[in-house]
Amino acid sequence: MVSAVLTEAGRSRPYRLSVPLSLETLAVPLPRAGEVLVRIERASLCHSDLSVIDGSRIRPLPMAIGHEASGTVIDCGDGVDDVQAGDRVVLVFVPSCGACRACRSGRPALCHRGAAANASGDLLTGPALLRSEEGERINHHLGVSAFSEYAVVARESVVVVDADVPFDVAAMFGCAALTGIGAVLNTGQLAEGQSVIVFGLGAVGLMAVMAAAQVPGTTVIAIDPLPEKRALALSCGAHVAGTPDEAAGLVAAHTGDGQGGETGVDLAVEAVGSARVLEACLPLLTRGGALVSVGLPHPDQTITVPAVQFAGTGIRLLGSYMGDSVPERDIPRYLALWRTGKLPVELLHTDTRPLAEINEGLDALADGRVVRRLFVTA
Repeated sequence: MVSAVLTEAGRSRPYRLSVPLSLETLAVPLPRAGEVLVRIERASLCHSDLSVIDGSRIRPLPMAIGHEASGTVIDCGDGVDDVQAGDRVVLVFVPSCGACRACRSGRPALCHRGAAANASGDLLTGPALLRSEEGERINHHLGVSAFSEYAVVARESVVVVDADVPFDVAAMFGCAALTGIGAVLNTGQLAEGQSVIVFGLGAVGLMAVMAAAQVPGTTVIAIDPLPEKRALALSCGAHVAGTPDEAAGLVAAHTGDGQGGETGVDLAVEAVGSARVLEACLPLLTRGGALVSVGLPHPDQTITVPAVQFAGTGIRLLGSYMGDSVPERDIPRYLALWRTGKLPVELLHTDTRPLAEINEGLDALADGRVVRRLFVTA
């Protein structure tokens, strides 16, 4: 099978010239006990992939990249009896063991064993299976390695969906939907009649906009420097959109009780991955408001904020990994909203390209020229 493999992080842009991802021929692994062989039908390029390629997220190399995808089950290993060949699946980038402290507390996105396997480049079910033609170990990316013709994953890394869900749509529910929608509904617990501001209108931020817009009576403010992203946010349900410089004025104009009381949003979602933006969000919250961080700042970035404001005004800073989602519960729930038109995720699909154009796709994503570019791997 052909796979996109990263051997060196931190190469300079443009990536179409430095070529960080090489298309290599790997042996198709056979599924072990508890594993599933999936033919990848569509794979999406996400900023989390880019953060590994630019060196912001340190992962063991060489690594077959990609973590957001949809596919068809080809074969199952021993002990897998609830998935069968021919099933259409969404791949999930945190396989949950079901037994650790996080899983037992109902937070499988924070699974301890899943996180350890992802950090080491292994699978939840055992050591890495991927090998180069020379026999060199190739690490798995987040238990998926989606920019490949095939993937062997732990059973816990797939969610079966209805056969009529298009692969283009299904692919975006493995990361962008879980993260963005979950940030609003699970982590932020946005309630009817509240207000929300979303910074950063990539796929995750726009999913957050869609989720907020389907809660009755909400006011949704969308912020991004790019006019085309702001226009897309309005199509996704935002009531008003503006630039970062306009954010404070929009909050003042569109929140409050209309009686001269304090303005401020109930919920802010930071989907940029910037410490500076996190700091800028806090003053926009009303008393008791919450800031949800879903972006991935570089590990060297820090924030400096007045400590008294947390106890003094009751505001909260909440980290949200994979949107605090429970994939087996939330993917069907979110797809049900998609079917009713409340989550028009097709608007986020920029285009579909062959896997041979993956490095050019990295440039387009880094430049903000695409929201979700999908790749056909076969």
